[in-house]
Amino acid sequence: MTKDTPYALLRQADAAERQTVSDILTEAFMDDPVACWLFPAPDERGRLQSHFYGQLLDRSAAEAYLIGRDEGASVWLALAAGQAPDGEHPNAPEMGHNSIFGEHGVRLRTLGRALTERHPRGEPHLYLSCMGVVGERQSAGLGSAMLRHRLERADTDGRAAYLEASSPRSRALYLRHGFADLGEPVRVADSPLLWPMWRQPGR
Repeated sequence: MTKDTPYALLRQADAAERQTVSDILTEAFMDDPVACWLFPAPDERGRLQSHFYGQLLDRSAAEAYLIGRDEGASVWLALAAGQAPDGEHPNAPEMGHNSIFGEHGVRLRTLGRALTERHPRGEPHLYLSCMGVVGERQSAGLGSAMLRHRLERADTDGRAAYLEASSPRSRALYLRHGFADLGEPVRVADSPLLWPMWRQPGR
C-alpha cells in the first residue's frame, strides 16, 4: 500500500503480466509528444509502441511494476557502472529500415544514440526507462506512488537514479521526487525536448 493511494496495490510484474505492462504503457503514451514524433500515424502508433515496449521488457536488466487495477506501469533497468542502457543490443537490426518499425526505425536509432551519448555511466544506477498511467487515472497519485516505492529501495541501497522526462508535466513530477536536470535538454532534428535528470540517493 502507499501513502497517497492507500487503495492501490503496487507489485512487481511477473512474466505472465508482460503484455499487461506493454498495453498500459502503450495507452498511457498514445498522445505523448515523443511517441507522436516517433510514430506520427495514429493508426500505426499503438502497434509500434507495443513492439517497442516488448523489446524493452525482453532485456535481462528490466524490472517492471504494476499499480492498482492495472492502471499504471513502470519499467526500470538496473545498470552497472559503465553499462549503456542499450548495451545488450546497441545496434539491433530491428531498428532499421526493413524492421517492423519501417521508416520510423531511423528516428528511433537517431534519438536512441543521442540519449545514449548523454546517459551517465560513472556509477551503478537505476534507469527509469518509462512510466505511465492510463488516461482516466492520471493525476490520481499513481505515478508518485510508483516512484516513491522504487526510490525508497534505491535510497536504502545507496543507488542513484536517472531518466529522461518527455514532457514539461512529467519533468515537474520528477523534480518533486528529488530529480534534477542533468545538462541541457536533448533534441534530435525537429523532435520534442527530452530532459535528462539525475537523482542522488537519500534525498
